[in-house]
Amino acid sequence: MARVLLGVSGGIAAYKALELARLATLAGHGVRVVMTDTATRFVGAASFEGIVGAPVLISEFERDPMRGAFPGDGEPTHDPIGHLELAANCDAFLIAPASANTIAKLAAGIADSMLTTSFLACAAPRLVAPAMNDRMYADAATQANLTTLRGRGVEVIEPDEGKLASRGEFGRGRLPDPARLLARVEAALPTGERPWDGLRVLVTAGGTREPIDPVRFIGNRSSGRMGIALAAAAAKRGAEVTLIAANVALPEPAGVHRVDVETAEQLAAAANTEFPDTHVLLMAAAPADFRPTTVADGKLQRQNALDLHLEPTEDILASLAATKTPGQTVIAFAAEHGGEATTRARAKLTRKGADLIVLNDVSDPTIGFESSDNAVTLIDEKTETFVPVATKDAIAEAILDKVGALRSNDVSAHP
Repeated sequence: MARVLLGVSGGIAAYKALELARLATLAGHGVRVVMTDTATRFVGAASFEGIVGAPVLISEFERDPMRGAFPGDGEPTHDPIGHLELAANCDAFLIAPASANTIAKLAAGIADSMLTTSFLACAAPRLVAPAMNDRMYADAATQANLTTLRGRGVEVIEPDEGKLASRGEFGRGRLPDPARLLARVEAALPTGERPWDGLRVLVTAGGTREPIDPVRFIGNRSSGRMGIALAAAAAKRGAEVTLIAANVALPEPAGVHRVDVETAEQLAAAANTEFPDTHVLLMAAAPADFRPTTVADGKLQRQNALDLHLEPTEDILASLAATKTPGQTVIAFAAEHGGEATTRARAKLTRKGADLIVLNDVSDPTIGFESSDNAVTLIDEKTETFVPVATKDAIAEAILDKVGALRSNDVSAHP
């Protein structure tokens, strides 16, 4: 696993850095923490030390009891300069939260703390996650400083929008969820060859909405969680991933290109644009089968009955599969409800022209739509493989394992 150097600067969001340190440690990474003096006014160094199992450094003049080593490493025999050794040994350096003051110092090259001197000395991937009041974040000076850092190859993780620490304040400036921060760090880590390096993967996720009038629509309960999990798993395997998200409220995984759509027509247009250059299509979205023949210009008034005429939407999957060329793999998804679900799914596999269909039996209310868990059956031309209840992240890995096996047996499926 990796050696992650976490820098914590002064701000109320420093408490989130504790959870980030915990998640990184649980993931098997060796974590060291450096803090600014101001950061200690918000959270104590002892809290981080208890989580990561290593001393926290604040001043560049402090002696590092671990001599620049990370948890799990052997300590060097000499006593090196602390801020140089930590920076030299880390695989990635993330500053979270990064206050406006710290960002300004980093942009100007000021080295007046353990955090800023280590940042200057670090040749590994560097990331900063700004967190501050929205007016401070939007100020021209802060934006200019972030532009400067980006120009030097520093990855800036944009803050979220929402309620801020100051009472009644709302805007962009919240530190992202620690799990998202860790994902961004892991995506930035130097890696060797990964099994899906060179593959271009297209994932569709969510459910389309077909408008009835400006405020009403026909839709479904798909949350996009399965598609998000598939996109994340493919990116971790080294693929270049594009996610077409139909009304998905969840954030896209780190390193994934996102295209947002609303209707089945928009989904079809985006998929037709992306598919020709795609090696693997994971069609996890749930496009509507029907849409209103006409859409009211204004909001329909409440009445005793509404005569709604529907027409079928394009069969996006079948249309894409019909244009499939050698080397492309098409994965279909089927949400069925009990009964002869497997028989219906296998018929759909043939009808759609897909290479594999992922059957999700939605008759069980504890899995599937809006749930973090799922259970699926993977059906190809010859076999059926049941994947028991697990998290959607684990289900995604099982699906991609199957896709990898199918492609390894197809001599035309190598980029």
